[in-house]
Amino acid sequence: MPELPEVQTTVKGLYIILNHQITYIKIHTKKLRFKIPFDIKKKLLNSKISNIRRIAKYIIIDLNNEYSLIVHLGMSGRLKVVFSKYNIVKHDHFIIHCNNERSIVYNDPRKFGFIDIVRTKDLQKRKYIMNLGIDALSLDLKPSLLYKKIFKSEVPIKQILLNQKIIAGIGNIYASEILFDAKISPKALGKELEISLISKLIKSIRKILKKAIRLGGSSIRDYRSSDGTLGNFQSNFKVYNKEGKIIGNDKVIKIVQYGRSTFYCPNLQNIK
Repeated sequence: MPELPEVQTTVKGLYIILNHQITYIKIHTKKLRFKIPFDIKKKLLNSKISNIRRIAKYIIIDLNNEYSLIVHLGMSGRLKVVFSKYNIVKHDHFIIHCNNERSIVYNDPRKFGFIDIVRTKDLQKRKYIMNLGIDALSLDLKPSLLYKKIFKSEVPIKQILLNQKIIAGIGNIYASEILFDAKISPKALGKELEISLISKLIKSIRKILKKAIRLGGSSIRDYRSSDGTLGNFQSNFKVYNKEGKIIGNDKVIKIVQYGRSTFYCPNLQNIK
């Protein structure tokens, strides 16, 4: 699933259509994870794209008619920026043409993503936005705040990082990398982390996610940026998918937590 770095990279790639008018919309698939709103064409047509931003793992395209288009990439979705004479390919479900001879195409083989449109002022009332925790890169993510949320928790810190209602934007890949960087065991319970370790954890969250954004995200399955290029952060993985790799006097092992693969070094990450 595209995580925060991949979504932020996609947002950057969409800036080429910023301040341009939407001239034509083509819908090839009416239902992704949810049905595409029936009146979406009416709300998009002839509007101008006034802003493109990210909320957690959601891409928000604000329009000058007081509506916002929301795109979630699901497990395998991506937004492509192409020339308007582009020939559609398999799994292209939704296409928006702009007046600068560019189009954005939503492609999703598994159809686990979704597209929605809502009045911008009501965006925060959407359940999938309203229930989000603090953004992983927000400066408001402070040790004292996170400590208050988890100091009684019997849940392993790896699962806490994946809980979008606590911290929004982190997925399975980056959770393993963050915990390795912070030298914290993924099996450590929330209640076991002192505030000094939480401070270290937050520094690692910012370090790993910002580096991944600089490198264009991670391409290990379906992900490509909006211009089709691959991300490069997977070349910098320390532990994710590195089972058996020797690091110092330790070895990367793989365990399964809550149905998800976790990679870590048990001796180096010795806070349990």
